[in-house]
Amino acid sequence: MSEDKNGVSRRKALKILGAGFGAAGAISIYQNPTYAQHDHMHGGAKAHAAAAEPTAPKYFTPAEMASITAMSDLIIPSDDHSPGAKEAGVPAFVDLMVASSPAEVRTLWRDGLAAVDAASKGKNGKAFADAAAADQTALLTELAKNEFEPKTPAEQLFRAAKSLTIDGYYTSEIGIHKDLQYKGNSYNKEFVGCTHPEHMS
Repeated sequence: MSEDKNGVSRRKALKILGAGFGAAGAISIYQNPTYAQHDHMHGGAKAHAAAAEPTAPKYFTPAEMASITAMSDLIIPSDDHSPGAKEAGVPAFVDLMVASSPAEVRTLWRDGLAAVDAASKGKNGKAFADAAAADQTALLTELAKNEFEPKTPAEQLFRAAKSLTIDGYYTSEIGIHKDLQYKGNSYNKEFVGCTHPEHMS
């Protein structure tokens, strides 16, 4: 895949930010029984429809939403193949899912976002959403080093954000139809069979 204007392809960005597309995140939409695994696509579509309603954030503050938007768009950025997480409505999806999650999950996100802001201010003198893209990426890359054994609130937040960003993106119309180019079910009009000469006798 070709690279975006910042020189980083979507799949390269995902690899940089931590291997393991299918890794279990600190939270997932599937922890909510409303969106069980067997209802993955259907539940995700319902959640996106609800998140698309033009309302104020259901749980996060505007400043927290700015951090979530910046983070999700770095995890799955736009490229010449398809739009990224922001265009797919992932920030609103995250807000909806966290708002409907248990109290400990909401606390994980709130404390984690505060920890990421504190780390960004310590390194760059700015909150995460206000930092330069290169500084944001450097911080997330550092947090991703402990993705499989997150210990600090900031590391736990990154793992949760990556998991829910991927869940949200690949249950959105953009993720399904533009990035994965899913065309829907199809059938073969005929089954030609094997055409190798040695198998034709």
